[in-house]
Amino acid sequence: MAAAADTNILTSPYQHSIADYWNREKDPVNLRLGDVSGTYHHHYGIGEVDRSVLEGPEETREARIIAEMHRLETAQATLLLDHLGAPDPAARLLDAGSGRGGTSFMAHERFGCRVDGISISQSQVAFANDQVQRRGIGNAVRFHLKNMLDTGFEKGAFRGIWNNESTMYVELAQLFEEHARLLARGGRYVTITGCYNDAYGLPSRAVSQINAHYICHVHPRSTYFKEMAAHRLVPAEVIDLTEATIPYWELRAQSPVATGIEEAFLTAYRSGSFQYLLIAADRV
Repeated sequence: MAAAADTNILTSPYQHSIADYWNREKDPVNLRLGDVSGTYHHHYGIGEVDRSVLEGPEETREARIIAEMHRLETAQATLLLDHLGAPDPAARLLDAGSGRGGTSFMAHERFGCRVDGISISQSQVAFANDQVQRRGIGNAVRFHLKNMLDTGFEKGAFRGIWNNESTMYVELAQLFEEHARLLARGGRYVTITGCYNDAYGLPSRAVSQINAHYICHVHPRSTYFKEMAAHRLVPAEVIDLTEATIPYWELRAQSPVATGIEEAFLTAYRSGSFQYLLIAADRV
């Protein structure tokens, strides 16, 4: 099911540039990993690496590394969903910045809820909706060409919302204002995101390299908590995943799908200038 063009959802030259980037993106680090199980993610991984994938027959080494990276990124999405609580199957969930749909499909499989995913990329929405049809779950999971800052969904429609590595493409004040509008009172919001460490000072050179590579704007850690507090989102749990994600990046640097940005991530994480956080918050 292809997404119809709708330039009205894009409100700035920057948003047009991001939509264009993701419409053209066919990076093997996303597609080849998704081919392992048919669930396509657009984020990174956490957990200890099974180092045995680097050993054994050379002819199967590449496939072993790809499968291990996919396992780690699926573990990341599982952890995010662990912090949504236990939504009733009748609840409705929103995946803000849904990419090719991986976390949305995992949420439906786990909770039985209706899930809406949104992206400003026509190609991502079309890909994800094709996956919906292949899975035969069109009555439960749908992907929409929408802007997460102004979705058009009705007030209080969702019991759970998440951003899985997508907050760095928007202003947090606008994002959390819209999430607070969409979440029912008592609803849960979860994000996993990279942020720069205010204690370090301004963004480090490595963080600036990450911004340039992905055409994004990594926010300072403090801005997440400031804007959540301003928009009735009260953190219930904060987990520093920095150490847990470094093994993924070390493996990715040795993988056939390395993109050249791996060293910047490793440098930023190891220096303390960059952090990988999970924040779960309740709408009050």
